Amino acid sequence: MNSTLSLKRLALAVAIGCFGGTAYAGDYSKHPLAQEFIDEMVNEHEFKKSDLNQWIGQAQRKDSILKAISRPAEKTKPWKDYRKIFVTDSRVKLGIEFWNTHADDLARAEKEFGVPAEVIVAIIGVETRYGKQTGGYRVIDSLSTLAFDYPPRAPFFRKELKEFLLLSREQQKSPLDLKGSYAGAMGYGQFMPSSYRAYAKDFDGDEFIDIWKNPTDAIGSVANYFVRHGWKADQPVTERVRIKDSFNSEFLEDGLKPKRSISDIVAAGYSPLSEHSEQTLARVFKLDGAHGDEYWMGLHNFYVITRYNRSTMYAMAVYQLSQEIKKRHVSGR
Repeated sequence: MNSTLSLKRLALAVAIGCFGGTAYAGDYSKHPLAQEFIDEMVNEHEFKKSDLNQWIGQAQRKDSILKAISRPAEKTKPWKDYRKIFVTDSRVKLGIEFWNTHADDLARAEKEFGVPAEVIVAIIGVETRYGKQTGGYRVIDSLSTLAFDYPPRAPFFRKELKEFLLLSREQQKSPLDLKGSYAGAMGYGQFMPSSYRAYAKDFDGDEFIDIWKNPTDAIGSVANYFVRHGWKADQPVTERVRIKDSFNSEFLEDGLKPKRSISDIVAAGYSPLSEHSEQTLARVFKLDGAHGDEYWMGLHNFYVITRYNRSTMYAMAVYQLSQEIKKRHVSGR
């Protein structure tokens, strides 16, 4: 279906009040865009229309989902407050426990994929507190609400709804039973359905991929996700930089992907704290720290972390949590 046309129809429906939380709140199968979606799934993926009508018909519009997606912490909190959510003593302690419990799996993942154990642990810690908070929304509700009632990203969530139904069929699970985050992310590592189908791994060899309840598969899946997005083994992630009295602040607006050479960064007034090849690509950015502005340099692996969640603060939270876990795990404290 033409996504531009769908967005125009969606915008028109919003304008006339069709999606005010009443007309389709109890039965998304009657939503005009849902009908197009159902027809597409029947024609392209050979689903039964009666099954789709049943599943989409039972999906519920959730205003709490629409509110949550409009104010993510990455966009509403400064770094000094955002960091307090994730880099905490309790999350470090739980991370060490998780590492100790799954030491063999983590060591195998690090050896096979080249992703440090502490980074895998930190991702799972940030995402779900090591599997303790995997989300209480039915995924069918989350993805239907966002696919049909959230115009800014409707095409993306429509695609994820398709992937979710395909995943449910592959795993022989009812799409009405599976739960996840408000955005439809699932399991220990909070994979979106498309990521689940593309990157999740059967890491324990039982011929079934389960990142909902199987931490071994979750560990292998997180590591595989990073490798597939370009993680480079034994390479640095990020470090502080000093600034000169006059520095080029335009470098701070470069975006997530590293595109400046270290030599250009140094010439622009930023001084890394360690030695790097002059041709290495990086980016510089500023964070609002507890003691004032902090200036950092993100290298390639830092960018890879942002592929998990496109946020500088998210990547920094993962990195700093990983370093705290590693330090205390090594020391035995």
